[in-house]
Amino acid sequence: MNQIRGKGLHSGRDCSLTLMRADGPVSIGDRSSAVPIAELAVVRTDLGVTVKSSAWSIDTVEHLLAAFGGLGVRRGVQAIVEGGEVPLADGGARVFCDAISALAPPRDPSTLMVARDGEVAVGESRYVFRPANTPSLRVTVEFGARRIGRQEARWDGTGTSFAEGIAWARTFGFRSQAEALAAAGRARGADAGSVMILDEDGNVEAPGRAAREGEFARHKLLDLVGDLYLAGGPPRGEILAERPGHTATRAAIARAVEAGILTRASS
Repeated sequence: MNQIRGKGLHSGRDCSLTLMRADGPVSIGDRSSAVPIAELAVVRTDLGVTVKSSAWSIDTVEHLLAAFGGLGVRRGVQAIVEGGEVPLADGGARVFCDAISALAPPRDPSTLMVARDGEVAVGESRYVFRPANTPSLRVTVEFGARRIGRQEARWDGTGTSFAEGIAWARTFGFRSQAEALAAAGRARGADAGSVMILDEDGNVEAPGRAAREGEFARHKLLDLVGDLYLAGGPPRGEILAERPGHTATRAAIARAVEAGILTRASS
């Protein structure tokens, strides 16, 4: 059993995550009950991802789900969250990856697969799908901030490359957004040690560490892995995502399934 304590990014409250070995598919919940990932209801995707069951609601699950998805862990672990929100931890998914890996759970391929070439556009976001035997993701982002501009990140579908090349990328936000976030009751626990708080040019404000190479695109790829995991992926196949976001990705997955671009394999 491994426990991670900290503050919630959005609530600012003390919260904890306990990871333990358990039979069956990966599940998440609180002390009262846990629910398999496939049975979760998604109730918010605008500023992070919130999921719920009939008994509880848990906020900011995306980085934890990204760790499960990046490592290919689909069974053998239960995640118990206290405080209503997954702890911010390192602002990415590396802490979660390490805690999950220490439990030595089995790793399995996804049954979700890209069945045919296809493209889905959701607002300014675009997703291109191509069949392949293993997961492969490429993300491109573009910001008007001078120090960010256009960035690209890739993932070859392996747990090692996710843990070493993607999981450490921190979440971020612009100082200019602070007032609107506060008015929405969000980002109350933003910590400069774990969140890249940016000025208008895209510089990380002190005392935060400067962004590493491609960190903004890598974090968007991290988020994409978490969103795809929530849908049963990341799928076997190639996905190119331009300007992805939680809400857009969820809509794109639904449209791709409806169009037969994404399907569920028998094994």
